[in-house]
Parts: sequence; structure tokens; C-alpha cells
Amino acid sequence: MKRQKTYFIYIMASSSGTLYIGISSRLEGRTQDHKNGVYEGFSKKYRTDRLVYFERYSEVGVALAREEQLKNWRREKKIKLIASMNPSWKDLSKEDTTPVPIFKK
Repeated sequence: MKRQKTYFIYIMASSSGTLYIGISSRLEGRTQDHKNGVYEGFSKKYRTDRLVYFERYSEVGVALAREEQLKNWRREKKIKLIASMNPSWKDLSKEDTTPVPIFKK
């Protein structure tokens, strides 16, 4: 029997409030990639290393459409979405969740 694959849309935040939205089938590993600066680019440059929001999907097409939708939202709407799941902006990838400051600009 084939195992159902799970896809995640996630939002990472930096200590300065920069947001990064991504998709992955391996949320824990991808979160560690962000924390360790494994890949060159936006996430490494702005140190978006705290998982503040995620959604789970069983179909990659639906997940990709949601990622695109979130990327097109204004910052204020993204902040409200994060606050709906994680009001104190704690790093959801850590056991000892450290709050991330909420930035509105």
C-alpha cells in the first residue's frame, strides 16, 4: 500500500520580522535547513529561522496554490493569519518556544 505524502505550507520569520513563505514535504528537515542557512538566497540573507505558521495538505497542487495565494497577500493579512494560530509568534519548531516579536511594518 502506497503511503500518503503530506505537504506543508509554512511561514518562517526572522528576529527583525521578515517573513518567508515556502512549501515542503519535510517540514522538520526544511525548518532545520532554514536555521542552518543551508541554501543561498532570501531566507539565508534575512535569517528567517523561526517557524511561526504552517498548514498541512495531502495534495501538492492544492498546497502550491495556497502557497501562491499567501505570497500574494499583503503583509498585514499574513500577520493576522500567523496570529490566528500562533498569537505570541513562538518558534513552533522548538520545544521551549521562544516568542518572536510581532512586526507590523
